[in-house]
Amino acid sequence: MAKTGMYVGLDIGTTSVKVVVAEFIEGQMNIIGVGNAKSDGLNRGIIVDIDKTVNAIQRAVRQAEEKAGIQIKSVNVGLPANLLEVENCQGMIAVSSESKEITDEDVRNVASAALVRSTPPERQIVAILPQEFTVDGFEGIKDPRGMIGVRLEMFGVVFTGPKTIIHNTRKCVEKAGLTVNELVIMPLALTETVLSDGEKDFGTIVIDMGGGQTTTSVMHDKQLKFTHVNQEGGEFVTKDVSIVLNTSFNNAEALKINYGDAYPERTSVSEEFPVDVIGKSEPVKVDERYLSEVIEARVEQIFKKSKEVLDEIDALELPGGVILTGGGASLPGVVDLAQEIFDASVKLYVPNHMGLRNPVFTNVISIVEYSAQLNDIYHIAKGAIPGEKIKSSQPIAVQQEVQYDTYADTTQDDYDDSEIHESGEKVTGKIKDFFSNIFD
Repeated sequence: MAKTGMYVGLDIGTTSVKVVVAEFIEGQMNIIGVGNAKSDGLNRGIIVDIDKTVNAIQRAVRQAEEKAGIQIKSVNVGLPANLLEVENCQGMIAVSSESKEITDEDVRNVASAALVRSTPPERQIVAILPQEFTVDGFEGIKDPRGMIGVRLEMFGVVFTGPKTIIHNTRKCVEKAGLTVNELVIMPLALTETVLSDGEKDFGTIVIDMGGGQTTTSVMHDKQLKFTHVNQEGGEFVTKDVSIVLNTSFNNAEALKINYGDAYPERTSVSEEFPVDVIGKSEPVKVDERYLSEVIEARVEQIFKKSKEVLDEIDALELPGGVILTGGGASLPGVVDLAQEIFDASVKLYVPNHMGLRNPVFTNVISIVEYSAQLNDIYHIAKGAIPGEKIKSSQPIAVQQEVQYDTYADTTQDDYDDSEIHESGEKVTGKIKDFFSNIFD
């Protein structure tokens, strides 16, 4: 159950930065503040301009502060899945105390033993997730503290990512005047919060269609097993419309939102709308079917790339099917096209929180929910990661009134096609062995 208190989630996306402030009361989440600021400091999910990204973070945070009536000091930040690697880990120690009662220190020590590995200099351990403990041969223990034993073993999963992306993310947040409370791996947060217990257990695919990228994740046996990032997203659909119709990017985005459909069979050639074409004084009439065919071509390409990597690991045979989310998935016809391409059950996930019932907010909401669900064992094990400080698992936002003198709200609270937006590739190297028995 989520801890009672206040939590803040920060999603740094390609086209917008989103902040959500949520209050948990006896496990029930209530959204009390939202910020949404346009951003051009990222390209395909990667931070390319720290100052512009910092500015967008500050504007989004200021919006959320005004609406929630609090001052935000620290945040839980989403980390993209680009070049993410996942490995099984295992550690074993002798219980240190004379009484042989297992303590927090023993849990931390066994996590340290599990992290004894050679990590390339360009990579960094992001998180370690304890799956189960074994005490003197007794398996399946979730929390061994307080038990008596001589030998303690831990089995878990460790995630590593590129130092560059981790550093840039932290740098932007800290430069914005905030503290990073938790770096949340986005596919992990999505699969943990979007899926039901049955979908996590039997296996389900989650495809997050962001503005800059599309991330495909597979959860099976209640573990994140696979991630793949395709550097194409909702922005690419807009660019295609802009190029084909010879209109500005902003006009193309408006056309996509107002008239777009990813499934041409649902459209009509008789329904037309005006398009401001560059170089022409009068608008040009374009029919819905033509626009839909332009959109379909790019979305189909995105889905086929995901299908190729999913076919390699036979993931489409999982009973949970495919769940779509993210700003790009909100386009009409996307689910129909996905069902046709994946030949599997496909459904759209939409958050059910008042005022945020749009897939564009799925990521930032999942950051908050995932952070609130993290237990003491996770935080103790996290303290074993080199460079990590031992932290408590307390909520991170302090209620207080906020004074504003010179701030002017220059953001747009629109529903941009921006979500997780990371750049990268599918998991490689050691993870191939990790997946060899994934669906046995």
